[in-house]
Amino acid sequence: MIVADGSVPGGLETVEQIRAEGGQASFIEIDVSQPAQVNRMVGATWSQHGRLDVLFNGAGILAYGTVLETAEDAWNRMISINLTGTYLCCRAVIPHMIQQGHGAIINVSSTAGGHDAVPRAVAYVASKGGVAMLSRAMAIDHAKQGIRVNAICPGPTDTPMLRKAMTSEELDAFAKTFPMGRLGQPEEIANAALFLASDDASFVTGSLLYVDGGQTAQV
Repeated sequence: MIVADGSVPGGLETVEQIRAEGGQASFIEIDVSQPAQVNRMVGATWSQHGRLDVLFNGAGILAYGTVLETAEDAWNRMISINLTGTYLCCRAVIPHMIQQGHGAIINVSSTAGGHDAVPRAVAYVASKGGVAMLSRAMAIDHAKQGIRVNAICPGPTDTPMLRKAMTSEELDAFAKTFPMGRLGQPEEIANAALFLASDDASFVTGSLLYVDGGQTAQV
């Protein structure tokens, strides 16, 4: 397994967790908005393993603002990481998956963008809505080549990104507004990704899987 991340400490921590469970993993530092870095990552993976069975695109950033409050630099950075990065990684991996005749791609969209919008987050909502539709478009284009493409749409999940955006009090109040009354846990998103990557999901492609504690059902 290759762990690719813009955060060196975070990436190395993930590698150590995988190794502690008996798996094999190595780390590559990457900015997914840079095509040359993405191509090097995919090339290194193919060289080391000779196959590419699963691509999980989880890189994402969050910033708030209406269209009037969002500077062009902030807009461009959000789109470049969340949406263009997903496109670049898929573009680099799909030829290898076509060559081997199979593959599973799991992209991370969001309930915000995949299902509905939220206030003061135009760049984030636009980027995640783009990921949802990009996933469906690729699923159609590459289904007959044995490649499945799906997107997970998490609801509010207890991650460092969300904790940077809201205080603990705001998070607690936010969580209580949803049917299950709590935030999702990263492990619950991981379990959804494992399902979509597995043969248990062999007839699942072009789907948006909401892992949100009932949030979108209530909306």
